[in-house]
Amino acid sequence: MAKEKQQTAADSENPGRLKQIKLTYRMAKRADRRLGWILLAVALLSFGVVLAIGFLLGHPVYLGILGVLVALLVTTVVFGRRAERAAFKQMEGQPGAAAAVLENMRRGFAFTPAVAINRQQDVVHRTVGKCGIVLVGEGNPNRVKGLLTAERKRMARAVQEVPVHELVVGNGEGQVPLPKLRSRVLKLPRVLPGYRVTEVNDRLRALGDLMSKMPVPKGPLPKGMKLPKGQIRR
Repeated sequence: MAKEKQQTAADSENPGRLKQIKLTYRMAKRADRRLGWILLAVALLSFGVVLAIGFLLGHPVYLGILGVLVALLVTTVVFGRRAERAAFKQMEGQPGAAAAVLENMRRGFAFTPAVAINRQQDVVHRTVGKCGIVLVGEGNPNRVKGLLTAERKRMARAVQEVPVHELVVGNGEGQVPLPKLRSRVLKLPRVLPGYRVTEVNDRLRALGDLMSKMPVPKGPLPKGMKLPKGQIRR
């Protein structure tokens, strides 16, 4: 009975995986019209190279079978990279694109989206890792710099000794293109042990919780009253 249940679960998962691959291919094809031909060429070339080696060694059948496996592996890798590139292309310029990249980074990072935002919807996200604290802004570069500076000052009260890196997503000078954001963060020097990452993130979360509990009046602000740091800024 247990084996039958496991087989049934596996059978139910396979259609889901195939459907996911199909949807991913359609999404990537919209941004990369030549994707199908490129994958076919990669598969044939990979198989052809391995098969040619098989003829040279006198074992075309064995290496032909190996060639099929190699072709599948290489084609899968190429498909994954081009699908990722297509996804970045579709996300570029969309609100929250940087958050999507940071949220899907590997283990070792504690991500908090939208730690600062202004009325023009420029936003700053925060991720904490062994490299320290990384503040990532997206939106108008001039306004984002102000948000980054304000957020850095707010955090200084809780984590003075931790390095803080500021990045602005975009294609302009001094900015980080969205497809390179993940690799840029991963290349930052590691200076904190694992337990410190958790400690720093807990401090920042506590600071954020305290700020979020402060009452913010509804409607227009009274004359001379300012929003507390950490809330929506002008």
